[in-house]
Amino acid sequence: MRSLRPYLAALFLLAASAMPVVAAQPAAVSAQRAEHDRITAYWTPARMAAAAPRDFVRTGGQYVPAAGKPGGSGSRVVGASWPNLKGKISTAEGKVYFHMDGGDWQCSGTSTSDSRSGYSLVLTAGHCAYDETNGHGSLNGFATNWMFMPAWDQQPATFSTACTNSKYGCWTAQALFVHNGFANAGGFNDQATHYDWAFALVGPGGKSNTQLEALGTFSVQAGSVAKGDTEYLYGFPAAGKYHGNDLTYCAGPTVEDAGNSNSTWGVACDMTGGSSGGGWLDGSNGDGTSGVLGGLNSYGYSGVKFMYGPKFNGNTSATYNAANGNATTNTLVGVAP
Repeated sequence: MRSLRPYLAALFLLAASAMPVVAAQPAAVSAQRAEHDRITAYWTPARMAAAAPRDFVRTGGQYVPAAGKPGGSGSRVVGASWPNLKGKISTAEGKVYFHMDGGDWQCSGTSTSDSRSGYSLVLTAGHCAYDETNGHGSLNGFATNWMFMPAWDQQPATFSTACTNSKYGCWTAQALFVHNGFANAGGFNDQATHYDWAFALVGPGGKSNTQLEALGTFSVQAGSVAKGDTEYLYGFPAAGKYHGNDLTYCAGPTVEDAGNSNSTWGVACDMTGGSSGGGWLDGSNGDGTSGVLGGLNSYGYSGVKFMYGPKFNGNTSATYNAANGNATTNTLVGVAP
């Protein structure tokens, strides 16, 4: 009778060679969860309450920290509370928290549609993901401790409960994606405004360890906005007359920013610091569910109640495609102009 030893030995070797592969996947998931837990632990209620809005206004030809005054008149809505938690924007829009240049900051963001398995994407402003002044086009310029909290205004108690008792919980970034045109701008200037978008790749999160798709997402569409189109702008302004705890919106026709060589869009709006990165719904009928993400809140002019944002184009699509691809680490996309 033929011996079974060679056969059994082969089976043993095959099983042994497969073991590291089997073990690698749980290890990666465990590491991802540990990093998520580390970031959410970093954001104590005290840190969240102290996080400053990272917004910019233009004064005398220079872009300066907004100090609560980005963003006259002539719009249908220049700043009002979004009514009755209407539509999926009420859960797709959220607050963004991150650490950058030695400080803690807050912005806004919108969950976006994607085709990645096991991940979700969030659209925000480039300056809410990368230090355009000190990053010098290197990977060192990316924000750290980046966290997204959807449906911020639906949580039971402001700043007192953080992630565990908020409405849906928190999602944290595994990777951030920014265009080199922004990363190499050398400061928040005209070039930066042309590329002021970013995408965050987040893993499962929230209270149920789920993806953001469960709360609703919007697709990103470059080139969808035209002059005179009615846009719906969303965000969580946290300065001036606003307190940062209410989903706020503006609605009105687009103009081009003559002070920026007509290279960016503007809408009459009085949202203040903290609204940066909030999404613009193009083609929406005002129900909070229809439309696509065709822009975002970026900057304003001191004393002028307008919000401006970049024109989404092929470079925006390239950044989105990189985030929607296979990368799982911070990525600079394209080349600087």
